[in-house]
Amino acid sequence: MNTETVMTEEQLIRQAIDALIESLGIMEATRFLAIKRESRLESVERHRLWQSELDKDKFFEEVFIRGK
Repeated sequence: MNTETVMTEEQLIRQAIDALIESLGIMEATRFLAIKRESRLESVERHRLWQSELDKDKFFEEVFIRGK
């Protein structure tokens, strides 16, 4: 039976960075870590945006008529 130990967060980060450096090299790993992440819309904001573009009649037809 194998017992698996859980790494601390610090160990996990260190091992992941080491793997990136080993795989990509120091320059590309650094470049990857510096990439600005695209911000995600908050879920309520995303839902309101979806609703604003929604054709209610088409939606109801797809859900309640075609869905049977």
